[in-house]
Amino acid sequence: MTQSLTSAFISNFLGSAPGWYKKTIIAFLLINPLLLLISPTLVGWCLILEFIFTLAMALKCYPLQPGGLLAIEAIILGLTDTHHVLEEIEHTLDVILLLMFMVAGIYFMKNMLLFVFTKVLMKVRSKAALSFLFSFLAAFLSAFLDALTVTAVLIAVSVGFFSVYHKVASDKGFDDEHDHGVDTEIKEHNRADLEQFRAFLRSLMMHGAVGTALGGVCTTVGEPQNILISTRMGWGFLEFFQQMSPVTMPVLVCGLITCVVLEKTKKFGYGAELPDKVRAILAEFEKNESNKRTMKENAALIVQAVVAVLLVIGLAMHWATPGIIGLMVIILCTAFNGVIEEHQLGKAFEEALPFTALLVVFFAIVAVIKDQGLFEPVITAVLALDESIQPGVFFMANGLLSAISDNVFVATVYIDSVLAQFEAGAFSREHFELLAVAINTGTNLPSVATPNGQAAFLFLLTSALAPLIRLSYGKMVLMALPYTIVLTIVGFIGVYNY
Repeated sequence: MTQSLTSAFISNFLGSAPGWYKKTIIAFLLINPLLLLISPTLVGWCLILEFIFTLAMALKCYPLQPGGLLAIEAIILGLTDTHHVLEEIEHTLDVILLLMFMVAGIYFMKNMLLFVFTKVLMKVRSKAALSFLFSFLAAFLSAFLDALTVTAVLIAVSVGFFSVYHKVASDKGFDDEHDHGVDTEIKEHNRADLEQFRAFLRSLMMHGAVGTALGGVCTTVGEPQNILISTRMGWGFLEFFQQMSPVTMPVLVCGLITCVVLEKTKKFGYGAELPDKVRAILAEFEKNESNKRTMKENAALIVQAVVAVLLVIGLAMHWATPGIIGLMVIILCTAFNGVIEEHQLGKAFEEALPFTALLVVFFAIVAVIKDQGLFEPVITAVLALDESIQPGVFFMANGLLSAISDNVFVATVYIDSVLAQFEAGAFSREHFELLAVAINTGTNLPSVATPNGQAAFLFLLTSALAPLIRLSYGKMVLMALPYTIVLTIVGFIGVYNY
């Protein structure tokens, strides 16, 4: 009985995750207390690497559970405490509200988004042109809205495309899960179409995700840390844009050129075309939907379109924080489209709340980084350098730390440290502004290297779309690599020659 119960406990731990993964997490939990006897700094860095491992294995096991166990252990070991975790949450409450309400708001606009993007997909047959359009629109919208909102839109559209194909393919019996009894040659051809469609959506999503970084770095509202930096510097919307433009505009141009080059060369997982069979399915779906659409459904699309316009205006005019505007979107879309039952509302939150919980766990790891001063030696070393090379070194140091940690946290630590030095009279206002530009661009651009650095990338990796299109941590890092190289080099040159 005891042996059976023990086996049940072991089997229940992390559920269907592979055995080697379970053993690895247990090893992490056991070794951390031993490392604490050597040095809190050592265990702090190990904790960061362990948490990154859970993110990298997101398709094997959702990171909330193993990452949460590591965070709980960190608190028990005294590496941080719950009060500091709460402080980190309070500092980024806008991001949490954004995830809770804006992503759910996008859910209630998905029919309109699918309608618009299906039209675009049918009209633009060139993959390079379509990729450029996705990247440019993502950059443009991110500059005036925010990267997470734009990423949520892209995810909703891609899930819509995949769902349409999968439904029609299942009904006709030629998808890879319902093709039993079909001729082997036909079955392999259909499976190849599915894999190509996945590759097509993967590349579009990565172009769009990088586009959110290209646009998000330009303005105060693009990324959370931009607001923080602009507040510290006393810059308004236009002044922030002007201060950043000598770096961000060349980066934007080179990033869009990289998008086209990747599609033309078909390297790093890009270049997959939309299969003819899938195009035909989507075209047939669009035609059928248009023919059978009722006046009630047309009215619902109009409501969603009007709310989308209000969303854009509200975010651009800063009526409220994005999360509150997202709540407005939910209320308007549901009220005027007759969605009044609790279980209908609940579906909209299924995508965002697991990631919101994961983000709170991530803030616990950030609290460890701050309490243990893991990044302080880097900051101290950079500030000790000659002023002429500080901006370039700040850019690279910020980029490296953002890629393994979180760009909001890194920007906060750096700008506060630099502000303290400036107020102490260590350097001029002009140099202070140059360092602020280096911090903002450094935390936004090289951080595309991994999903850790940007919340939008992490949201994509842990979304319901990622397993559908086979987008793993490693695949995302590989596909982001050419962008990382270009954005880092061009950004560094821009900062160095500012």
